[in-house]
Amino acid sequence: MKKLYLSALAFLLSAGAFAQNEIVYTVSFPNAVHHEAEITMLVSQVPAGVMRFRMSRSSPGRYATHEFGKNIYNVKAYGEKNTPLTVKQVEGDVYEIAQHGSNVIINYTLFGNYMDGTYVGIDASTAHFNMPAAFAWVKGMENRPVRFKFNDTEKYGWKIATQLKPENDGFYSAPNLQYMMDSPTSLANYKSFSWDVANPGGKRQTIRLTSHSSDDQATVDTFGQMVKKITLEAQAVFGELPAYDYGSYVFLHDVAATNAGDGMEHRNSTSIVQTTPQIAGNENRLLGTFAHEYFHSWNVERIRPKSLEPFNFEHANMSSELWFAEGFTQYYGEMLLVRAGLRNQEGYTRTIAGLVNTVLNTPAAARYSPAQMSRYAVFADAGVSIDPNNNANIFTSYYTYGGATALALDLRLRSEFNLTLDDYMRAVWLAHGKPEKPYTIPDLQAVLASVTKNTAFAAEFFKKYIYGAEKNNYQQLLDKAGLILRKAQAGKAWAGMLRTSPADGGLYVQSNTVIGSPVYKAGIDAGATILTVDSKEVKDMQAYNTALESKKIGDAVVYTYKDRAGHHQATVTLQENPMYEVVSYETAGKELSAAQKEFKSKWLSTKVK
Repeated sequence: MKKLYLSALAFLLSAGAFAQNEIVYTVSFPNAVHHEAEITMLVSQVPAGVMRFRMSRSSPGRYATHEFGKNIYNVKAYGEKNTPLTVKQVEGDVYEIAQHGSNVIINYTLFGNYMDGTYVGIDASTAHFNMPAAFAWVKGMENRPVRFKFNDTEKYGWKIATQLKPENDGFYSAPNLQYMMDSPTSLANYKSFSWDVANPGGKRQTIRLTSHSSDDQATVDTFGQMVKKITLEAQAVFGELPAYDYGSYVFLHDVAATNAGDGMEHRNSTSIVQTTPQIAGNENRLLGTFAHEYFHSWNVERIRPKSLEPFNFEHANMSSELWFAEGFTQYYGEMLLVRAGLRNQEGYTRTIAGLVNTVLNTPAAARYSPAQMSRYAVFADAGVSIDPNNNANIFTSYYTYGGATALALDLRLRSEFNLTLDDYMRAVWLAHGKPEKPYTIPDLQAVLASVTKNTAFAAEFFKKYIYGAEKNNYQQLLDKAGLILRKAQAGKAWAGMLRTSPADGGLYVQSNTVIGSPVYKAGIDAGATILTVDSKEVKDMQAYNTALESKKIGDAVVYTYKDRAGHHQATVTLQENPMYEVVSYETAGKELSAAQKEFKSKWLSTKVK
């Protein structure tokens, strides 16, 4: 079979089927049931000298490194008339061909059995590609146009969903490597639902949902109507859709209980892989990823940090702006569900509480700024490592940290300036997103100063809450919307969060305890096995909780435990549980004022006209 693929490519090349200096990939599936694809690259007009090609180590939408090179093998190269060329592997994911002619064919086997937005999933039902995880590329040829041909689709009953440009001859194209790598492609017998959306100028664009799942068409149609509501609310924030390349945007949606799960934004598409058995009955659980990822088609894909331009596929891409790129998107993703009527306002209070607890009850947020936590993404964003870390104490997710910052800024703009975060996002869009002018943090501060007409406010906000680790007064801000921030377990004694498993006659502490918690202060940490609490054996968490349930704040409780250093006794002085909850005035039995009702309505009601 391999010989046949190479011969066919050689014929196409000799026939002059490809214009200029295009790089052409063909993808075939003789062994899909065992998660393999055969990838062939045809490279023409290769200059003299060593030809170097490689697999990527990073991927758009991801900030840590990934070892994509481990999943290609049988790497071979051929010249004119299929003459074998010598390929030397010089690094784990880098190859060189020293002697070659002007035309080179590279062939390799790709293995992919991880269905998410970062890697590749191949079986008899689908081939789901994240491009950096699948396709090698030639150094020095990053600006060449690219074409793809996907074989065996009829054999498996697959259709092709991608933001790559469809060509009349059955090929798909990209103008360069950056666009190609940003274009996930799904081959499956999916069901689809689409709708047209008009911009204020009248230009219509198509948004399409493709769902590979066990659901019937009626279920996909109903779910598509929900997704449509989300897209309209997002459009209302910015006042217009982006100008999608080729006039369309596509959701590549895959649903199966065996999936790894993920949501990964791209310029004119998003890859959403979810882990429920089906859509039916799980619609509300699935929608949050759609809201978040679609908002990215403005914020990240076009409102783009300068630190990510151009994206480097050879190593991690560090950015200080992810609190805005991901965090503000996190805030809007959840809020737009409320505006669209797909979440109720009472339930939204739990989301708000999660954001507030992130900034008020994590050690890292107490010490480190959103900008600094953004830079840690090179280790935290699905980064692959096997050794334990101290993230419980040194890292707070820029998603929720940024989301909490967005919440505070939104409420402050509404209460102090009669403006909204929508106004700010629209201004950032017009200044940086629509003209596709990458931004820096000072640029974001300048836009805030322009919108509020208050340079001092913008400077103070960024100094305290972006570059610094100070915190807004969430209790006062939420009260303006008739929401109460209060301790979730007021007056209840608390020893601290523990992640444990039963082991060796006690409870083995699996991860680091949190700075400031009673168990941390007592010297108990990961690797300890707690044996008794208040002289009671604790062989499971039920026994542990029972030993503490009658205790009061300030009680000193004796723990016995063992670790590699021996057996120990520690005194744990109980504190009040610091975690917050957010409840509405109505739930608390309080009456909203007219001003509070108006404030909440303007904040959370639909903006679609």
